[in-house]
This record gives sequence, structure tokens and C-alpha cells, in this order.
Amino acid sequence: MAGLTLFYHPLSSYCWKVLIALYENETPFTPYQVDHDRPESVAALREAWAMERFPVLRDDNRGVTLPETSVIIEYLSIHYPGRFAPIPTGADDVMEARLMDRLFDTVVMTGMQTVVFNTLRPADAKDDYGAYQARALLKKAYAMLEARIAGRTWAAGDAFTLADCAAMPSLWYADRIVPFRSDHPALADYLARLEERPSVRRVLAEAEPYFAMFPG
Repeated sequence: MAGLTLFYHPLSSYCWKVLIALYENETPFTPYQVDHDRPESVAALREAWAMERFPVLRDDNRGVTLPETSVIIEYLSIHYPGRFAPIPTGADDVMEARLMDRLFDTVVMTGMQTVVFNTLRPADAKDDYGAYQARALLKKAYAMLEARIAGRTWAAGDAFTLADCAAMPSLWYADRIVPFRSDHPALADYLARLEERPSVRRVLAEAEPYFAMFPG
């Protein structure tokens, strides 16, 4: 059936980001889970996107295939608009939402994944100094975000946006690598609000059977 297909895995942090947006908007789509022990699923991902990285959104209605989470979410807001507006109105609000989205992706998510991927490396290929640097970067990022988010309900202000879709997976996983809730009350309260969001609760429930696979 023509429509939207999301190539994903329930444990993937970047897939959480897109799933939150889809659930917030109640956008109908077909989830296609990619598992490395199912070669046919990897082949299907490769056919959709040669880089073999998920999430990937395929829109058969428009003949479009897109990687990259922020691009996917903005594409959905343009071509499948609904109750969720990931990009706010107002030039300053747009700038702040996109800035926070980038900070969560390129600083928090990257730092967290650097530590996780080092854990998964063979013993003779580990980069312990790189992991140490990533942990230090996370601590610096927490302090920056604590100051920036204080007094806000959501990442970029009063509205739930693209930035919050990015914040949830990056902070949730990073807290398991370098815990922050006891020392950063504003950030801890913000993550608690995210965890109570129905779209987030759904994502966490779907990922729970796979939590044992996370090496943190």
C-alpha cells in the first residue's frame, strides 16, 4: 500500500526522534524494523538508502526517500501537517528551535554515542581517551543546557518542537552514560516532563524489550 514507510529500530536514539514526531502528529505510517540478523531487512534498507543508516523515511505517495532526522521531521510538517508543529512561527523562535535541535544532536547525542560505540569495540580497537573526552564534553553540555533551559517548559520555549524530539533520546541515553539528574535540576525536571509525554511513553514502551541490548 502506498504511503509512508519508516526504516528503523526501536532501540535507536535517532529513530526515537522521528517516532516522537510521528506520534505527536498522529501521522499514519508503516514501521519497517531493520535487524542485522534479518539480512532481507538490511537489504531493504540498502535499497532505500545506500548509506545503510536509519532512520529513513520513504514516501511512496510522492516518490521521495529521505535520511536525516531533522530533514524527515520538517518534511513531514510540510507535506503531512497536523496537530504537531515542529517548526514554530516567528524568526527568533525558529532559530532557537533549530539551534537546540543541533545542540542535542551534535553535542549530546554524539558524545553519548562515542562512549557507547567505544564500549562495543573489540578490546584491541578501543579508544579510551576518546571516550574520556566524550564524557567530559557531555558534562560541559549539561552545564550549558542547564543554564539555557532554566525557566522554560520545553527546549526552545513554551511550545513542544523539533528540539524536544531531539532532546528526549539524547538526554535519556546520555543520562545512562554520564548521569546528570542529581546535579542539574532544571535539566532533570525537563527530562521528567518529556518522559510523561504520551508520544514518548509510547516510544519507551516499544523500546523496552530491547533495553538489555544497550551497553550503558
